[in-house]
Amino acid sequence: MIYQTEYLGYAAGIITTLAFLPQAIRIFRTRRTRDISLLWAFAMNIGIILWLLYGIAKNDLPIIAANSITLMLLMIILYCKVRYR
Repeated sequence: MIYQTEYLGYAAGIITTLAFLPQAIRIFRTRRTRDISLLWAFAMNIGIILWLLYGIAKNDLPIIAANSITLMLLMIILYCKVRYR
């Protein structure tokens, strides 16, 4: 049974994850990363990995799902930042 707080978690996860999608698409298409900080991209990847591990430890599906997708998007951004310097 899904509790109302889980719906809140899913909503937050969807919104924050989708917030990275336009940036990742733009970087992938233009191959321009000049305005993206390498430190920011690296720190965000580490932070999301930690959130993902936390979600796994708590067996919290909204946290696991949102951070798995966000991590993929952030890894694309980090990859492009390093590749297209």
